[in-house]
Amino acid sequence: MIPKLTLPKVRKLIVVLTSWTFFFLLGYSIAASSVPKITINRESPKNRDLDFSLFWNIWDTLDANYYDNSQLDEANMIYGAIKGMVAAVGDPYTVFLTPRENEVTQEDLSGNFEGVGIQIGFRGQQLAVISPLPGTPAEEAGIKAGDYIVGIKDEEKDIERGTTGITLPEAVQLIRGRAGTKVNLTLLRGGSDEPIIVDVVRKSIDVPSVSLAFVGETKDIAHLRVMKFGAETKAEWDKAVLEILLHNNLSGVILDLRGNPGGYLQGAVDLSGDFMDVNELVVIEDRGNAHTEELRANGPGRLKGEKLVILADGGSASASEILAGALRENLGTDIIGMTTFGKGTIQEPMYLDSGAGLHVTIAKWLTPKGNWVNDQGLLPDVEIEDDFDTPEDEQLAKAIDYLITN
Repeated sequence: MIPKLTLPKVRKLIVVLTSWTFFFLLGYSIAASSVPKITINRESPKNRDLDFSLFWNIWDTLDANYYDNSQLDEANMIYGAIKGMVAAVGDPYTVFLTPRENEVTQEDLSGNFEGVGIQIGFRGQQLAVISPLPGTPAEEAGIKAGDYIVGIKDEEKDIERGTTGITLPEAVQLIRGRAGTKVNLTLLRGGSDEPIIVDVVRKSIDVPSVSLAFVGETKDIAHLRVMKFGAETKAEWDKAVLEILLHNNLSGVILDLRGNPGGYLQGAVDLSGDFMDVNELVVIEDRGNAHTEELRANGPGRLKGEKLVILADGGSASASEILAGALRENLGTDIIGMTTFGKGTIQEPMYLDSGAGLHVTIAKWLTPKGNWVNDQGLLPDVEIEDDFDTPEDEQLAKAIDYLITN
C-alpha cells in the first residue's frame, strides 16, 4: 500500500532524478541480500476488467517444470513482475525499487559510499554518463560526461552484459561494489569510431555538496561550486555564503553547476532565494491536463545584487538546470560552458510496505518562461569546452575574465 502524502511531505520528498538524477552515484550497499517473505493472493483486483490467468499459468508452469525449484524465490519473482509492469510505461525514470535498491538510493543521497564515482542517466533509452565526480576512480580512468555505457563486466561477480533495456537500479547494482574491486566498462564516445574499454577500481568516496574558493588575481571572486542537491546541501551552502559575506572587496560570484546531476528539487528553489527577489518564479510543474503548480523564491537574498555568472556543462542536469534556468530568465545571468544534460521531468519517491520503493514521474518542469529543456538542455550564452589535456580549467578562466570585463 502506498502511503498518502500531504503536499508539504511531497515537497520535502520530491526528487529530480538524473541518476542521482537517481542521484545514483554508484556507491556500495552492505544491506542484507535476503528478501522478506510475502503472502501471495491470487484474487484479481475489484472494479478492473483484467485477466491474470496467463500470469498464474506461467507461474504454475515454472513451479511445476523448472529443473531447480530451489531457485524459484517467490519474493524475487513478484518483484521481477512488478519491475516489468513499471518498465512497460516506457519511462526510464519511473522505476520500482526492491528494499535493497531503495536503501541504496537513500545511502547515495547521503554522499558517502564505496564505488567508482559516476552519475548516470539516460539519453533516449541508452545508459549514459552524466558526469564523473571530481577526484574519483571514474575521472581518473578517463570517463567523460556524455559517454554511453554499452557494456558492464565484473569477473569477481561473474557478470558480463550489455545495457540495452537496463534500468537505473540494475545498472547501479552491476557497477557498484566494495572498495578495491574492479569493474570493466565498455563506452561509446562522440568522435571515436571504436568502443573505449576502461577498468575502474572502486574506492571509498565522500562527496560534499558545496565547495568555495576565492579566485582571480586579487582573490576577490567567489567560486561557489554546487556538486549535488542532497540532504546536507542547504547547511553547506549557508556556511559558504556566510564566508562570502565576510570576505572583503568581493567583486563577483561564479556559481559552478558543472557535473551537478540534480537531486532534491526544493534545493534548487532554496538556493535561488539567495539571488532572487522573494516570490520570483523559479520553476513550473506541468502535471498534465492543464494542471500546473509554481514554485517561487522565498529569500533570504543574501547574494542579491552581486555580479554573477553560471558555469554549466553536459553533466549539469535536472535541479541544477532548474536553478540555472531560473537565474538566467529572471536576472539575465549568463551561462558559460557547454549545453546542459537536458532532463526535464520530476520524480516523486513513494515508500512501500517491506521497504520497497516506487519512483514515479509526476510532472514536467518548465523554466519561468515556460521552456522545457528535456533532451535539449540549456544552451550556454558563452560556449567554451574545457580541454582535459591541459592543466588549466579553461571554463573557469573564462568565467573569471567575464566578471572582470563585464
